[in-house]
Amino acid sequence: MAIKNAFYAQSGGVTAVINASAAGVIEAARNNSDKIGNIYAGRNGIIGALTEDLIDTSEETAEAISALRHTPSGAFGSCRYKLKSVEQNRREYERLIEVFKAHDIGYFFYNGGGDSADTCLKVSQISDTLGYPIQAIHIPKTVDNDLPITDCCPGFGSVAKYIAVSTREASFDVASMAKTSTKVFVLEVMGRHAGWIAAAGGLASSEDCEIPIIILFPEITFDKAKFLTKVDHYVKEYGYCSVVVSEGVKGADGNFLSDQGLRDAFGHAQLGGVAPVVANIIKDGLGLKYHWGVADYLQRAARHVASKTDVQQAYAMGKAAVEYAIAGHNSVMPTIDRQSNSPYRWEVGMAKLSDVANVEKMMPANYISEDGFGITAACREYLAPLIEGEDYPPYKNGLPDYVRLKNMAVTRKLDDFKL
Repeated sequence: MAIKNAFYAQSGGVTAVINASAAGVIEAARNNSDKIGNIYAGRNGIIGALTEDLIDTSEETAEAISALRHTPSGAFGSCRYKLKSVEQNRREYERLIEVFKAHDIGYFFYNGGGDSADTCLKVSQISDTLGYPIQAIHIPKTVDNDLPITDCCPGFGSVAKYIAVSTREASFDVASMAKTSTKVFVLEVMGRHAGWIAAAGGLASSEDCEIPIIILFPEITFDKAKFLTKVDHYVKEYGYCSVVVSEGVKGADGNFLSDQGLRDAFGHAQLGGVAPVVANIIKDGLGLKYHWGVADYLQRAARHVASKTDVQQAYAMGKAAVEYAIAGHNSVMPTIDRQSNSPYRWEVGMAKLSDVANVEKMMPANYISEDGFGITAACREYLAPLIEGEDYPPYKNGLPDYVRLKNMAVTRKLDDFKL
């Protein structure tokens, strides 16, 4: 069997550990050089494939690739670009084939979330639809933790750890000031439709460190009167409380509390800004002094406090993708299969992309407390192992010593292509 080159790209919102998956792919491919030739990375995701803007990873040293394991964000650049179907835009697929042929690419590894799984599924169908042999493997990644089948998604564990740590630390701060100043702290976290990240805020309170925390989930319709009653109760009992609110929380009218009418590249509502909305509800309803914060990029970029479990799983997914491709699989995604909670054990599994693409995994009802403002013991049991372990990056002059790759371009062979 002739050796083929591989294409790897990162897609969607980046994470603290997506580069660990990249390291898994590149190192596994290098260890199987008798089956896979060069590994070309797409500059800025699938756009790099369409525009023939490829990066030659063979120009990077083994040390640089290894350092990706502890470096946050997307080393090759990411994008939010969703391929239409072959029927809607056949030219894009013909262009992909032109680029793949020009650079002898037979393997396609796409590292991303739900929309990326859909893109990867469409690319995997090129073999049947347009007659070009390509094996497309999706590598799971999303801080939202909303991909189906896999127990969890690489990127989530580290965000969950960051939110749990931040909620605990901010709560300590509020508690110390509550007598004469701030009574409520509101932390806004990511999560459009699924409340996994918000749920992680609940881990900040434990049996040996009890903290009054209210969680606002996108799965639970926001009830202002009920919410204010809960805040009032906690402040009277503890003197303060913290609120962790998902960006995707909706009101009784079905609209996002933070929806300002803007849309992203996929047509999704551009969210953000729910924290001040909730904070003002508290001020107007109870007259309490508050502070609010938005975790935003900080939550997904915080490699300095990444979960060791998450780093290990992210790397394993990249490595498994290469192994599955070499074994002849196409249109699949490696998964994390939980074997037990205590001790926590997991194995690498496999899912068909047709079962993954465009399917969102919501928080199970039994993970949300009966009053809708907290997490249950079952949820805590699920989340706790995912934030376990520390995997600190090396430091230099007091700062994390992250790697910047050379990202040298592969010589172009085709005419320009306009997106």
